[in-house]
Amino acid sequence: MSIGGLDHIGVAVKDLDGAISLYRDVLGLKLEGIHVLAERGVRVAFFSVGGEAHIELLEPLSNESTIAKFLTSHGEGIHHLALKVENIEAVLEEFKQKGLTLIDEKPKAGAEGKKIAFVHPKSTKGVLLELCEEP
Repeated sequence: MSIGGLDHIGVAVKDLDGAISLYRDVLGLKLEGIHVLAERGVRVAFFSVGGEAHIELLEPLSNESTIAKFLTSHGEGIHHLALKVENIEAVLEEFKQKGLTLIDEKPKAGAEGKKIAFVHPKSTKGVLLELCEEP
């Protein structure tokens, strides 16, 4: 298994435009891009924070999205940690063999052309993990 470091920290927000203003104009972070992921029900913005790690802001597109449900239960804040991996399929299989509960048995398409998959927080001490493989 090859975990190559932190890819990003996902932050759930109610108002993406307002959050962009905070992170860009107040905190001075560089906005890298905004993406609409209709199939996942979110609009996201990526900020570089130095090095290779990013902050991903996530705004729900509807009340049915998982981010909307998270916001209802927990409010705005950190939603997940994303780890860089090589060969995401092999990592998922290894995690499954080691007893972790996978939300995604197979990777799916994420923002910026990445392959992604999630590991359930009940098997990672309450932290939702996202695995990311570069295209």
